[in-house]
Amino acid sequence: MSTTTHPRSRTGSVHRWSMLGLGVLAQSAGAVFANAPAFLIPTLHDEYGMNLSQAGLIAAAPTLGFLVSLMAWGAIVDRIGERRVLVIGLTLTALASAGAALSSSFALLGGLLVLGGMAASSANAASGRVVVGWFPPERRGLAMGIRQMSLPLGVAVAALTVPRIAESHGLGWALVLPTIVAVVAVAACLFVVDPPRPSRARAQESGLLDNPYRNQGVLWRIHSVSVLLVVPQYLVWTFTLVWLMADRHWSAASAGVLITVTQLLGAAGRIAAGFWSDRVGSRMGPLRTVAIAAAVSMGALALTDWLNSPVSVALMMLASVITVADNGLAFTAVAEIAGPYWSGRALGAQNTSQYVAASLVPPIFGALIGVAGFPLTFAAAALFPLVAVPLVPADQPERK
Repeated sequence: MSTTTHPRSRTGSVHRWSMLGLGVLAQSAGAVFANAPAFLIPTLHDEYGMNLSQAGLIAAAPTLGFLVSLMAWGAIVDRIGERRVLVIGLTLTALASAGAALSSSFALLGGLLVLGGMAASSANAASGRVVVGWFPPERRGLAMGIRQMSLPLGVAVAALTVPRIAESHGLGWALVLPTIVAVVAVAACLFVVDPPRPSRARAQESGLLDNPYRNQGVLWRIHSVSVLLVVPQYLVWTFTLVWLMADRHWSAASAGVLITVTQLLGAAGRIAAGFWSDRVGSRMGPLRTVAIAAAVSMGALALTDWLNSPVSVALMMLASVITVADNGLAFTAVAEIAGPYWSGRALGAQNTSQYVAASLVPPIFGALIGVAGFPLTFAAAALFPLVAVPLVPADQPERK
């Protein structure tokens, strides 16, 4: 009697982890580009006279690019594979970032940031597929948690460097950083190996080519939960620097260091959430708990900020960690439910739905801060994860 070894088991552990490392680098490069403009808000506000809503539009430009391109990149990944998408997408990101650094008007700057966001979203679609494809289910939550730390890691790099560069050398030089990071990522992604998957003929026979969105609402519910949870996440990411400097009178350097530490803690939180989901054999149970914790932390932040308590800084850090912990759980579940021939599009839909909300957060909540202040804005953001709690579905089996 012969036995068949699963393709993932024929590859060494070192190979799996090296693919994960390349995926983390690729998405981190995209995250540095996408989030660097948020840390230009103080410079745009103080030196160029923009109000927070206007500066928020510049900060949201890469997110808008993500929004309009994620589904397309997901479909392309399903067709041509992960490595090609990563190399092509990040090359275009580097070119757009270089153009933004050299731009001579805010209209051109915003346009190039949108184009760069369209290119950088390739890393989101492809790097998730690399992780899901190379790791077995019992380690996938941890692996995806590590992959999902790319976003806070990218934010941390941007927070530590961009405000200082912009303050001392101007906007153009601040955008040189994401250009360099993208170039490094392109060189590294040449070594990505696409994960194995069944032939299209075998996939057709087993139903893997069938649309997973038909006849069930599970994926739509996960997308909806993630949309609601991304609102407080992007609120604290976008406006923590301004809050610390304007409301708490911190210097740009001190605020940047604190945000960097917070983002690193957020990265660790994503890893812990993924490990937790592997141990309990559930993605949705931990996701529900994270939603509850996000609502509580944002509510506590609103109260302490309204009371002008120094505890609010610690609660801002806690909220920043909690509000990013859900992403790896949702992404893993979406990829598992969608299967290898639909996961690119499903992850594209997951990202797109999140970025629809994320692109609206800076201008809308920036305007709300200007009218109502930070405490009421934090309280409003706490309502979104509260609504998400009952929408979290039950766990579903992996589509094989």
